[in-house]
Amino acid sequence: MQVDLALLKNLLSKRRDEIEKSVAGTGYLAKTVIGVGTFLLDNEGNIDLLSAKQKVTFERFIEPLLGSRPGGPGE
Repeated sequence: MQVDLALLKNLLSKRRDEIEKSVAGTGYLAKTVIGVGTFLLDNEGNIDLLSAKQKVTFERFIEPLLGSRPGGPGE
């Protein structure tokens, strides 16, 4: 999968409230999800560099949010 870096940057900078809502009640912290997203940005979206735990965080929280653009379907 190729990560859309512009969309990821937008998620991390302007849609943090969505991240906070997605982690609510899961035991995960929003800063953990943001950290994984920042790591991906710093490494040009290379998912292969993520640890197993980071991949789980990416697949569970970031990937679904990247698929749901603000104002799009599901909003």
